[in-house]
Amino acid sequence: MEKQPVIYRDLGQMPYQEAWDLQESLLKENVQRKSAGSGLDTEHYLLFVEHPPVYTLGKSGKKEHVLMSDEELQANHIEFFHTNRGGDITFHGPDQLVGYPILDLEKFYTDIGRYLRNIEEVIILTLAAYGIRGDRSPGETGVWIDPDLPGRERKICAIGVRCSRWVTMHGFAFNVNTSLDYFNNIIPCGIVNKQVTSLQKELGRVMDMEEVKAKVRQNFESVFGVDLRSEITL
Repeated sequence: MEKQPVIYRDLGQMPYQEAWDLQESLLKENVQRKSAGSGLDTEHYLLFVEHPPVYTLGKSGKKEHVLMSDEELQANHIEFFHTNRGGDITFHGPDQLVGYPILDLEKFYTDIGRYLRNIEEVIILTLAAYGIRGDRSPGETGVWIDPDLPGRERKICAIGVRCSRWVTMHGFAFNVNTSLDYFNNIIPCGIVNKQVTSLQKELGRVMDMEEVKAKVRQNFESVFGVDLRSEITL
């Protein structure tokens, strides 16, 4: 069976609002194509991006999980957005790989739980390529290291999505060489007494971001059974 084609775009560094607007436009276009009588097929996308420092709050999140005032955020040049994705508070910033899949799940399976587990699996396989055992923590979406060891559990990838007529947006934030100091200013994902980590911290060396991206792309293709087709953006 022919694999589903997915258009891959590496957006480089882009402000959060600009990337959010792009996602919304791609989702809207796909939803319109799904409307009766449109005659146009939906298209899948995978967007990779790095954001300037920003805290984003999901629909179920609480603003008090941001431990800085608006004035402190502004003074430290950190943006804040209340988003329409699932989940609570998280951080996006330089040297973090953020992935936004825009997929029409009706061409795969209509199961959000399965979709979230598959995104986790992409990151788990990527960690395995570096000799790290990534895992799931029951009831807590994302990818963890040592989730069963109290006091040692640490999150390396946050996941939060939105779905409209089975078209997805938002996605995952994988800490590669990310400065973890930013997480001291929030209660990450609203989960207290658990740490956040990065690939750099776990391995003790600065990682080659392009190499990491290549591994994530390869595992995305494998887990979702798709064919990524690069699209150069100017």
